[in-house]
Amino acid sequence: MRHGLTLAWRNVAQLRHSPAALLDVTLMPIVFLLMFLYVFGGAIAGDSQSYLQLLLPGLAAQLTMFATLGLGTALAQDIHKGVFDRFRSLPIARSAPLIGTVLGDTVRFAISMLTLTGFGVVLGFRFQTDPLSVLAALALAYVFYLAVSWVSVLLGLIAPSPETVAGFSIIWVLPMTFGSSILIPDTSTMPGWLEAWSNINPVTHLTEAVRALTVGGAVGNHAWYTLAWAAGSVLVTFPLAMRMYA
Repeated sequence: MRHGLTLAWRNVAQLRHSPAALLDVTLMPIVFLLMFLYVFGGAIAGDSQSYLQLLLPGLAAQLTMFATLGLGTALAQDIHKGVFDRFRSLPIARSAPLIGTVLGDTVRFAISMLTLTGFGVVLGFRFQTDPLSVLAALALAYVFYLAVSWVSVLLGLIAPSPETVAGFSIIWVLPMTFGSSILIPDTSTMPGWLEAWSNINPVTHLTEAVRALTVGGAVGNHAWYTLAWAAGSVLVTFPLAMRMYA
């Protein structure tokens, strides 16, 4: 863990010297919020302000997926530049470079979530629960983000080039995000096969848990299902990533 934190700081230092790398996680939440709010707000909730209370928690869940898109690409670039050859020659834990990559990317995720929340408040979003519940929602989203990050790491290790990582990532990120209750809380209007997928989709359960913790409602088993899926994902993808790295 000490070695991983050291290499995580390397990634943070890179962001300090290349702030342009933060443009995607800064602009993406704003673009998503404005586009979905004013395109779907009137049709789904009757007006934009009512839809904002449902949309912003959903977009928080969506960002846990989209924030990892650059992670696999950056990892593949380091590998193809020979940086990881240097890491492999150092007397450090074999898992440290991968752990450092994931933890270092946390800064980008935090900036993305702060941008989404801050801009949403400016547009009129209001938390309707207590501060502890809001913190629990953010913590749940962060845990899910960490789990999904290892999928992106695995893709970055197996992709033949950095340019192909984004294509591989989009193939699985889009069905997970848009085949959920992020944009449409009532999934019963979907075709039967899509509704069935949405009901078992972990992004749906994360979305419903975050909504309940931020704007009110019953959390139910949504949080436990999200945590179980996150744990299962790490148990599968982390050993595979270490095997590919070796």
